[in-house]
Amino acid sequence: MPGHWEGDLILGLNRSAIGTLVERTTRFTLLLHLPRMLGYGETPRVKNGLPLAGHGAKAVREAVTRTIVGLPDELKRSLTWDQGSEMAEHARLKVDAGLDVYFCDPHSPWQRPTNENTNGLLRQYFPKGTDLSAHGRDEIAAIAAALNARPRKTLGWKTPAEALDALLRQAEKQPIATTA
Repeated sequence: MPGHWEGDLILGLNRSAIGTLVERTTRFTLLLHLPRMLGYGETPRVKNGLPLAGHGAKAVREAVTRTIVGLPDELKRSLTWDQGSEMAEHARLKVDAGLDVYFCDPHSPWQRPTNENTNGLLRQYFPKGTDLSAHGRDEIAAIAAALNARPRKTLGWKTPAEALDALLRQAEKQPIATTA
């Protein structure tokens, strides 16, 4: 059933990050631009202080909401995340984005296999040990478009964009049943 997403952060040098959202059925990928917040690097980091690196709970919630809210209802069912503190505002995310939020067991990345595989593909564009804050919103969107145009064996060699398009066309003809 479409509309179930897996999410995570890929982390880079100097506490930089990019958020990833992957739809389980189509493998369609959305990337979250998480820029540094005002004041980052101006003062020493304070324990339990405001997370200025750009991937604290508030920043991630806002980025996920901004990205998900414009999707059709058929694509807004659930989000599965790991146990990261960046999901501390999950209750508000549920209200803001209209998604049920679920968490994997600790240290169990295999419970989000689609996202883990996609994060591996993203490392071709964002190698480990690089500063991810150097990539702007447009560059991140271009990389997401490239991933969504890449044929996948699991989709019968369709691209995620083609699979999503076919799914949405099917939903127009015959609405997908929703669960209450």
